[in-house]
Amino acid sequence: MFNEVILNAAKYVGAGLATIGLAGAGVGIGTVFGSLILGIARNPSYKDELFKMAILGFALTEAIALFALMIVFLLLFAL
Repeated sequence: MFNEVILNAAKYVGAGLATIGLAGAGVGIGTVFGSLILGIARNPSYKDELFKMAILGFALTEAIALFALMIVFLLLFAL
């Protein structure tokens, strides 16, 4: 009984720590689009190229967030 309580506590602590990756992804997405705005403000003629790169950066950053969320769900529901 005591071991089960310890296991559940460790599971919830681990899931909480894994959500830090979601906050980091939020910061990364903000940085990507902030840089896009600055780049377009400096040189509007490169708008299309900068937007393509920003979307790629957004997708890669969001993939990291999804991996972190997947780890959280694995910790909570698979163990």
